[in-house]
Amino acid sequence: MDTWIGLMSGTSMDGIDAVLVSFKDKTVCIHETLSTPYPEDLRHRLALASQNQATPDEVGELDTLTGTLFADAAEKLIRNSGTERASIQAIGSHGQTLRHQPSGLGRFSLQVGNPSIIAEKTGVTTVGDFRSRDMAAGGQGAPLVPAFHQHFFGSDTEDRCILNLGGIANITWIPSDHGSPVTGFDTGPANALMDAWCHEQTGRAYDEGGQWAQEGIVNQALLSDMLSDAYFERLPPKSTGKEKFNLQWVKTLVHRHDEIRPEDVQRTLLQLSVITAVRQMPQSPSMAVYACGGGTRNRFLIKELSQALSPIRVLNTDELGLDPQWVEPTAFAWLARQTMERKPGNLAEVTGAIGPRILGAIYPA
Repeated sequence: MDTWIGLMSGTSMDGIDAVLVSFKDKTVCIHETLSTPYPEDLRHRLALASQNQATPDEVGELDTLTGTLFADAAEKLIRNSGTERASIQAIGSHGQTLRHQPSGLGRFSLQVGNPSIIAEKTGVTTVGDFRSRDMAAGGQGAPLVPAFHQHFFGSDTEDRCILNLGGIANITWIPSDHGSPVTGFDTGPANALMDAWCHEQTGRAYDEGGQWAQEGIVNQALLSDMLSDAYFERLPPKSTGKEKFNLQWVKTLVHRHDEIRPEDVQRTLLQLSVITAVRQMPQSPSMAVYACGGGTRNRFLIKELSQALSPIRVLNTDELGLDPQWVEPTAFAWLARQTMERKPGNLAEVTGAIGPRILGAIYPA
C-alpha cells in the first residue's frame, strides 16, 4: 500500500502536526499521527522573525532548525507506525510561514523548514515550497487546501462550507452543483489574535475552551473599530496572516478606547472571528458548515458560531470521515501526491492564478 506523509505548522506557530496516510478514491485512511510542540525559545524566535525582527543570518538558522525538527517529526512518525520506509512515496511539508505578502510588486510567501534536510534525514522524497508556483502564475499562493476539500468533501446533495479555524480562518465553499465554481479565501483571524492576547495578558499559550473569553463581554466600540479594517471588505481572491493580524494590531486598536478589561478584549476578539467568518460565508438553503483546525477545540467559539449561523448546522469534519486536527497535514500529503503524479494542486478560481499549476519542488531521497 502506498503511503504519504504530511507535515504542517500553521500561523499559530505552536508546533508540527504530522500524519501518515493512504488515499483510495475519495477516502482517506490515517495510519499514524504525531504532534510535536516547538521549544519555547524557537517559537519566540519564529514570532520575532515573522514581524521582521530577524537578520538574514537568523532567518537562515531558523530554516535549518525548523527543517531539523520537521525531519525529526517525520522520523518519529515512521518509527511509531512500523511502516516500511519503501512504501512511503513522499513527504509533503508545508514548512513554517514567516511572511506572506501576496500583493505589491515583490509578492512572496516565505516558509522555513528546509526540505533538503527532511529528505536527507528521512531518506524519503520530500515535496516543499507549495506556494511559489501559484504566485508566479499570478495567484495569492493561498489558501491551497480548497483543492483537497473539493476532492474529498464534495457532495451531490448538499452545499458544503469547510471552515478551517487555524490561526487564520479560511473557508472553502463547495456547491452540490458541480457546474458551479468552488470558492475559498481567508476570512481573517481565528485563533491568532486570541492566542496572542491571552499569552500577553495571562502567560498562557491559549484560552482553553474559550473559558477566559466567557468571563468577558463584547465591547461594541472596539468591535466596530476592528471590523472597519479594509481587509474584511476586500473581495476574493484574498489571503492574509500574522503580517496583518497580530498583537500590535490589537494593541493599537485597544489604545484608541477608554480602559477595557483584558477579558472583554478577549471576548471581543472571539466575536470578531465569528462575525468575519459568518458575514463572508456564502449561504444556501441546503448548506452545512463543517469546521476543522485547532479552533474546533474552543467550545465557546463553536457555540457562538453555531448561534450566529442558526438554523444552518455547524458540524466537524469528523462527520465527513476526517478528524478536524488532521485535515491540513493530510491536505499537504495529498498535495505532495498531486505533485509526484504531475497533477495540479491549486484551484485557480480560489487563488486567482491564471490557471491550474503543478505545485511544489521535489527533493529526491
